[in-house]
Amino acid sequence: MIKNILMSGLLAMTLFSTSLAAERIKDLADIAGVRENQLIGYGLVVGLDGTGDQTTQTPFTIQSLKSMMAQFGITLPANTNPQLKNVAAVVIHANLPAFAKPGQSIDITVSSLGNAKSLRGGSLLMTPLKGADGNVYAMAQGNLVVGGFGIESTDGSSISVNVPSSGRIPNGATVERIVPTSFGTGDSIVLNLHKSDFTTAKRVTDAINEWVGLGTASTLDGSSIKVSAPQDLSQRVAFTSLVENITLKPGDAAARVIVNSRTGTVVIGRHVTVTEAAVSHGSLVVTISQNPIVSQPGPLSEGETAVIANSDIEVAQEDNRMFLFNPGISLDEIVRAVNQVGAAPGDLVAILEALQQAGALRAELIVI
Repeated sequence: MIKNILMSGLLAMTLFSTSLAAERIKDLADIAGVRENQLIGYGLVVGLDGTGDQTTQTPFTIQSLKSMMAQFGITLPANTNPQLKNVAAVVIHANLPAFAKPGQSIDITVSSLGNAKSLRGGSLLMTPLKGADGNVYAMAQGNLVVGGFGIESTDGSSISVNVPSSGRIPNGATVERIVPTSFGTGDSIVLNLHKSDFTTAKRVTDAINEWVGLGTASTLDGSSIKVSAPQDLSQRVAFTSLVENITLKPGDAAARVIVNSRTGTVVIGRHVTVTEAAVSHGSLVVTISQNPIVSQPGPLSEGETAVIANSDIEVAQEDNRMFLFNPGISLDEIVRAVNQVGAAPGDLVAILEALQQAGALRAELIVI
């Protein structure tokens, strides 16, 4: 029965995917329980070319070094404070993918914790990476790849490109523990939309019921859809593949106008409309220019040459132009009306804010 459903669903899905405006469920939603997990660790980077921590200001680097050396049977005297410029204390973080198995490798990012100037040329010593539950899920070690660099001369001048105090190690950690997942448990899977939307949730439910079978999916709320799935794990994987490749047209986004106040960029959504409103666009220009006049006294008058200030004031006003927004006009008409009066992006922002304050803008105005 499951095989028949899968085969018929794949055939229907192929026919349905011809719609150019449709999107896959895979691109609209995630499966509950299938997620990445964050890992973090603390370690030491060695082999730096004199760009490590200044240990007089970072005592934790010395403590970490002493603790590591004690594990190899080397005990430093209590009053010893070695000046090590080739060592840096670092924090390591990584994302552990879903279903990662022991022995697989993941990328890690290494960042300086102290005052190291650069991690270029350094090597990370073996460091355990822990999850939020405190368990070790991976072990990290390797040579850093640093994209930035910094150069400093003896007179104190320096130059820095990008950030030399952090770097990456591709495949720098080995997975040691499996993260439990709920994907194979229960008799259903739950799809969580990337963006909550009741219309999209209903359309996802309808699409699954149409191509897999009536009653297969049910909407839990505006962002979650429950889908009945086979209990056998191999069949569940095939079933999930079928579901996530079903295509549909998601619900349209809410009407929004987004304004970037720094660059003057304005993005107007498709469903933005305004009620009836009249807008006047114009500007007043006042120009003040100085034309000094030299006053020359007459012969034998014993007078002195003087400079007399002479100011010219000119007031010019551009033609005020008004344009009318009819009720319920579309995005095309808004842009056309604004372009007709030659409004700049800054003027457009002022017009939109005025429309919102007047209650004529039927959209959410977001200024970033």
